[in-house]
This record gives sequence, structure tokens and C-alpha cells, in this order.
Amino acid sequence: MNELLIEKKHSVREREHKRFRQQAPPDVLAECERENSSGMRRAALLIKRQCEAESVVIEPGERIVFTRTIPCIPRIYADMDPVCLINNICADWQMALSQGLLGRREAAADARERYKDNPQASEFLDCAIESIDAVLALAARYAQAAEQMGRHDIAQMLRNVPANAPRSFHEALQSLKFMHSALWLAGHYHVGLGRFDQYMWTYLEADLKSGVLTESDAEDLLAEFFISLNKDTDVYYGVQRGDNGQSIMLGGVKRDGSDAVNPLTRMVLRVVRDVGMIDPKINLRINADTDLDLLCLATELTSKGLGFPQYANDDVVIPSLVAHGYDLEDARDYSVAACWEFIIPGKGMEIVNYETMRFPKIVDQAIRNGLAAGDTFDGILNRVKVGIDEAARRYADCYSKRQLPPAPFYSVLMDDCIENGRDLSSGVKYNNVGIHGACSASAADALAAVKKHVFDQHDIDPADLLAALDADYDGFEDIKQKLQNDSPKVGNNDDAADSMLTTLFDYFADACEKLGDHDGKWIMRPGTGSAMFYLYMADEVGATAEGRKKGEYFSANLAPAPNIRVHGPISVLQTYSKIDYKRVCNGGPITMELSDAVFRDQDSVRKVAMLVRTFAQLGCQQLQLNTLNYEKLMDAKAHPERHRDLIVRVWGWSGYFCELAPEYQEHVINRYKYAL
Repeated sequence: MNELLIEKKHSVREREHKRFRQQAPPDVLAECERENSSGMRRAALLIKRQCEAESVVIEPGERIVFTRTIPCIPRIYADMDPVCLINNICADWQMALSQGLLGRREAAADARERYKDNPQASEFLDCAIESIDAVLALAARYAQAAEQMGRHDIAQMLRNVPANAPRSFHEALQSLKFMHSALWLAGHYHVGLGRFDQYMWTYLEADLKSGVLTESDAEDLLAEFFISLNKDTDVYYGVQRGDNGQSIMLGGVKRDGSDAVNPLTRMVLRVVRDVGMIDPKINLRINADTDLDLLCLATELTSKGLGFPQYANDDVVIPSLVAHGYDLEDARDYSVAACWEFIIPGKGMEIVNYETMRFPKIVDQAIRNGLAAGDTFDGILNRVKVGIDEAARRYADCYSKRQLPPAPFYSVLMDDCIENGRDLSSGVKYNNVGIHGACSASAADALAAVKKHVFDQHDIDPADLLAALDADYDGFEDIKQKLQNDSPKVGNNDDAADSMLTTLFDYFADACEKLGDHDGKWIMRPGTGSAMFYLYMADEVGATAEGRKKGEYFSANLAPAPNIRVHGPISVLQTYSKIDYKRVCNGGPITMELSDAVFRDQDSVRKVAMLVRTFAQLGCQQLQLNTLNYEKLMDAKAHPERHRDLIVRVWGWSGYFCELAPEYQEHVINRYKYAL
């Protein structure tokens, strides 16, 4: 990066832009209440007042502008959180860029005429137009201010975008920045950036061919755009700072099935590596035959310790989506939501993280109740199956009663909402619900330990095990040691434990499939991720039969349980290749931690790239590699002032280690490390 970009990065990390922040957002609620506005009118008024209240910020040397000055989202309902429920989806950025907001406005005006006798559609379309006008007015104020500052380049650009189609790669980046930021202003969060190298390549390719840009110029613009994505993250909603869903998907195949990797795919990997910040989060689609040079480039990014790229295997994901009712062309066009859940940009109004199948809790209850009742091991498994069925039905009943709030501006950026006169909250092509399958390794280990010691070897009496669990293993150290250190464990390619793992996911898939498609409206998608539940359940669930005491953390995503010794990364991949991913399509990565000593030279980088290829060849679905240095983490915990820029992967996102809550820091430190 050049000196100007280094200065910009430093300025963003120091959050110097906070000096532009206003004290409070506009009072939109009072106006809504006074006029007794409908939900649709409230949503449109929110973005209008937010855009009006924004102050224009154009810093010296800045080439991609917009800095958020309103610190939070004002309420529009007296009894509802100001954060909008529509989130974690991805707009059709290709369509939005190519048409521009004026193009979308014309489409809305045409639809308004066609639906003039439909009051509901008319109100939606009026609000969509009002939302577009608000964003365009804000862009016009930026253009006017730029002109007054003598920044004619910025003024000229903002007089064209986001109103019209970009004329260059630079304008495309600026247009995306403006529309993306407007969604956050409207109260949406976890706003995905989708298949960036696909919809942006058209503009970059034209500029490179015409000589408007050199490759170096393009990399500088891209770096500035990525740095700008890190600017307002302190006001974005998330469980922890960094959990903001600014995810980009690269590579894979096109809608016709041909190879989608292009020069921008590699450029993004290089630039993100050099910028070295937590946003954007990078995902890379691969398959069993992906070019090893591309995997090496991606591995160089992994070696930086940013926690990405996260890999998705097209050979597995696309057939799985098709099996769940997605059209083949749409399935080939998949991206991810905030973390790892597979969605189709512009076509999915899916709640991908609606609830969590708490495997450890269900298994623990089945073991305790089954042993107390004198069940066989099959009887305990049946209790697990019933528990999973009941939870899935409960989630489905709750979801059926759920209503989403209107989202007129997000609707503008999605496929067919404007054209059909239907707000996004009424549904689009895909409206499914996703459920995490949390902490599966810990739950499978518990079942495997009980089977071995209580039912096969009979060296632990059921009553003694129940007493040990009730006592949190106090006074039962011998039983704890047997369960923890002399039992099959997930991650060692051991069928005794792995069969329990696959059984859990088979039961989960069975439960979701039994719920049907709700008259063609939606299905429940089972997944393999944990999100933050590996921490949340630590105190919720008492001592468990794999030898874990209450309060100790569970396994995250698809990873062996904490403090379990495994043979190595290949055995972990072999274990997780046994899951039937065609039935489990909501996503959730195999998660591995690598010591930074692994990346000692180019040959080592190639070895890690080969590991990624093995992941795809074994038929696994998703992979997340995290590079750690134990000593550095410990020093960062003791002396955070020395490690402000230390980045770690938390679950489906990366954050600055020193900005995480202590429990998240502790879990990162305790993760198992592999050496190749």
C-alpha cells in the first residue's frame, strides 16, 4: 500500500472519524406516532430522516466517500427495538449497480401505475420511491459539498452514481459504498456484499482494457474501498465488535456452470492480505479441481491471521441447495449471509439463523432421563431423536407466527419486489428458515462415552454416572477421567464417535424434512454452525457425560471438543466428511486453528493449500482456518496496548482480539492447535 492508504488505515483504526459523529439521531418516533403512520410509512420515514440528518464528510485525499455521522438507529415503534428484523441477507448488487437508483425509481413508477388500484402495493411503491429520493438527495448534498471544496472529481462522480449505472470501476465502488451504507442507515444490519468479483469485474475489465486504470491503480482503489468498510463498524449492530456481516464471496462457478474465477478474484485476495483489517470478511468457493496456485494465494491470506478466507465446496453446496428446492442456476449463484449460511443474492428473504438445535442439552437430558429409567442405549438414542423432533416443531410453530417489518429501500435492491408491487417482508423467491446445529462434537462425544463405558464395557454403573453428573464430578474424578480420556472422540476418524455425530445430523435432517414445505412457502434448513452458543450453553447445561464440568465451553461449529487430543487435521477432515451434507444445507464450517509456525516458508504454504484441496476432495462442505500464536495471545491479554491490531476469527467473523469480551478471548486462547 502507498503512504496515503497507510495513513487512511491508521486513521480508521484510531477512529479519528468519530469526531464527526452527532450526539443523537433524529426523533422519528414522535413524528410517526403523531401521524399514526403505518409500518410501511414508518420505514420510509426512517431512511428519509436519517439521510436528511446526515452531515457531509469528505476528508482530504479521500476518493471513496461517505462517513456515518448519526451514531445509532432511532426508534420508529414504541414497543420494538430500533434494529430492523430484516438482516443477514444480500441484495442483488449487480442489478442495483447496472440500473442505478434512477432506474429502480422508473421501475417503481411503472409498477405504481400498474398497481394504482391496489392500496397495499401503491403504499409500498410510494414508500420505495420516497426511500430512493432520500438516498439520492443525500448523494446530491455530497456532490454539492465536494464542488464547494474544489473536489470536482468527487462531485462529478456523485452526480452520476448511485443515480445511474457506473461509468468506471471507481464509480462502481462509490455507488456500492453509498447504497450499502444507506441500508445500514435504514436500520438493517449484517448487510452482505455477495459475489463481489462477479458483479464488479465488468467495470474493472473495461477500465483495464481501455487504459483508464492500471492494475496498480485498481488495487489502490480497492484498498481504499476495503479500508472504508472498516470505518463505521463501531456503530454497526453485532454481538461483539466485528460481528457485522460485511462478507464477500469470491470464485466458484457462474450461473451457467462455467468457471467464475477472474483476475479480480485474485486481486481481492492480494489486496485484503495487504490491507490486513477485519473487513470485508472473505469467502472463497472452490471444488476438488481448483487451481493450486489460487489456493496458495488464499493460504497466504490465511497466514496473516485474519481468520479468512472461509472456503465453501461447490461440489457439495450446490447439490445440497438443489436438493432443498433451489433452482440449479440460483444454486450456482450462492453466496453467504453474515457468517456462513448459504443464500442466493437478491432472491432470498431467508432467516438463516432463526434458532439453534442445542445438541448438548438434548443429549444430556436423554442420557440422564434414559439412565434413570433403565433404558438401553437405543432407548437413549430414541430420546435424543424425540428431543430433536420436539425442538424443530417448536421452532417451526414460532416461525409460522412471525411477521417481518416492511423494508421499502431494501426491496428496491432485491429482485422483483418493485416489479411485483410486493415489499420484501412479504417474501421473495426463497423464504426459508435456518437452524444452527450447535456443539455437535461435544454431544456426540457424550453419547460415545456412555455407550462404551455403561453399555459395552460395563465399567461405569449408570447410578454412579448420574451421581457424578449431579455432583459436577466432585468426588468422581475416576469416572471423569474415563469419560474424558478413555473414550472415543470426534475428530480422530473413529467410527465409534463419528457414528454418533452423523446420527445427530441425520435426526436433525429427519426432523426438518418431516415439517414439509408449508404449502410451498418455506422449509426448515438444518445447519452445522454454533454461532455463540458454545459459550451461551456453558452455564445453561450442567456437567455432561463426555467428562465436561459445568461452565466449561463446548465445541464450536464443526470442531473437536476443547482440550481433546486428535491425530491431526486430516483425521478431522475425515471425520467431518462422513456427514450427509446433501441433507444439511444451512452451512457451518469445519473450524481449525493452525500455529503461525506452520507458515514458515513457501513449501509450508503449499502444504496448507494441499490441506484445503483435501477438504474439497473428501467431500466436506465448508472450512475455516484460523492462524494463532499462543504466546502472542497470552501477551495480548496481559498487555492489550501492545497488540491493538491483533485479529482473530471468533465464529463466523473476525475481530480485534483486544476488543473482545473476556469469555471470547479465553475461548480463542483455548482452541486446539495443529502442526503440519
